[in-house]
Amino acid sequence: LQFGENVLAETNDWKLVVGDEKDLSGLPESVISTAAETAAAAGLDGKWVFTTQKPSMIPFLQYADKRELRMKIFQAYINRGDNGNEHDNKEVLRKIVNLRREKANLLDFENHACFILDENMAKNPGHVYQLLNRVWNAALPVARNEASALQEMIDREGNDFSLEPWDWWYYAEKLRKEKYALDEEILRPYFKLENVRDGVFGVAGKLYGLRFMERTDLPKPHKDVQSFEVFDADSSFLGVLYMDFFPRESKRAGAWMSSYRKQYMDDGRRIPPVITTVFNFSKPTGDSPSLLSFEEASTLFHEFGHALHGLLSQCEYRMLSGTAVARDFVELPSQVMENWAAEPEVLKTYARHYKTGEVIPDELIAKIVLSRHFNQGFATVEYLSAAFLDMDYHTLTSNLTGNVDSFETASMARIDLIPQIVVRYRSTYFSHIFSGGYSAGYYSYIWAEVLDADAFEAFRETSLFDRPTATAFRKNILERGGTEDPMKLYVRFRGREPGIEPLLKRRGLIEGSVVTSR
Repeated sequence: LQFGENVLAETNDWKLVVGDEKDLSGLPESVISTAAETAAAAGLDGKWVFTTQKPSMIPFLQYADKRELRMKIFQAYINRGDNGNEHDNKEVLRKIVNLRREKANLLDFENHACFILDENMAKNPGHVYQLLNRVWNAALPVARNEASALQEMIDREGNDFSLEPWDWWYYAEKLRKEKYALDEEILRPYFKLENVRDGVFGVAGKLYGLRFMERTDLPKPHKDVQSFEVFDADSSFLGVLYMDFFPRESKRAGAWMSSYRKQYMDDGRRIPPVITTVFNFSKPTGDSPSLLSFEEASTLFHEFGHALHGLLSQCEYRMLSGTAVARDFVELPSQVMENWAAEPEVLKTYARHYKTGEVIPDELIAKIVLSRHFNQGFATVEYLSAAFLDMDYHTLTSNLTGNVDSFETASMARIDLIPQIVVRYRSTYFSHIFSGGYSAGYYSYIWAEVLDADAFEAFRETSLFDRPTATAFRKNILERGGTEDPMKLYVRFRGREPGIEPLLKRRGLIEGSVVTSR
């Protein structure tokens, strides 16, 4: 049964055109240079262009002193697909929700969420809401305290306005500098894209003995894409990895992993996979290479974890190999990889100043470690609100007949989302659940984070690159695909079911959470 799932429109052609250099106040030079190049490419020489794509928008929200312009770009972002024009998504969204419920009923399920979750680890909506509520109740008070701290900073500066969503990134960045003397722009020079890439390759080498050899002669989807042959510790060929780093006109936003060919067995012979990881990092400008924020570096580690799930697969059938697992299990290999990105021992292997080659100083590493809990109330609440919205749509047992915006507002009111935070993905551009594969599944990131926090504890209990632990993770998780129940695979690796406490401690959402440098 097909009901036209992949029809959610999302336009990325809105641009903030700045013609007065004074309006660039506060923005780092690298951000200004990128905006100038974007303007030149659009035939707007002498101006600066910012878009609603996050590599352009988030730095603007973090650093632009002009509040009116921060408001404009933020409101343009959150109103995508909700402007009453030919690209408005509200009606098609309502049809998708109702057709999914109808499809679930035809298959004898109460609602779409019951249909989807029947094959996931969560099994039913009740278990999802139970997890979401537990984390939400821990995170919301933290987010309220963070909002109060930002309002105090606004008041101290002598401003006469209340904190709004377009102010959060700007004042959070100021508070980060004040509290930890940590400026993201000071960190960027240490996260040259190629160094971060080599850093994650090094982690895979230490954990699993993998080796990556660049190939410049393979067919590529775009000239900027890099391609690598991947070899195991015994020099046997495992597969091909493509890395597509930069935005372009025809490319959708975000970051993801996919496969051109999945691993499978043919008459006893392993057919190696061809895997791709896709990003939207800022392109090199002039003499400056592509420099990542620490969050973007973590994203590279994340998608590489998905790539390992595809590359190391050892399954008989394509339909069960690699990432063909329960939706709330698929993020475990990716999210667990992010842990290594922030470890001081690992940072020193790849975080090097792009001009001097200097290894990131211990002082900056300490600041990164100490700031791990910073803004976690916001990050957790913004994400969880979207997970609640997804579940609320897909647990409907009768047709959605009212206004989509009203449904979303009521959904957010039920969980008491504070007005200073907007749900991470508003309905009209929530492509994860309306044109991607995450319907009734956006919760899976936090579900998998429970697993990954618990799994990483296994390495903390031994050592960061403990080979027996890594081998157990590879053999029981990365190689097995969807061949067995995921909880059985996890218990086989860990020796028990996961607990939620490591996650809450890592996010600083329970008392006694302590971040220490290894």
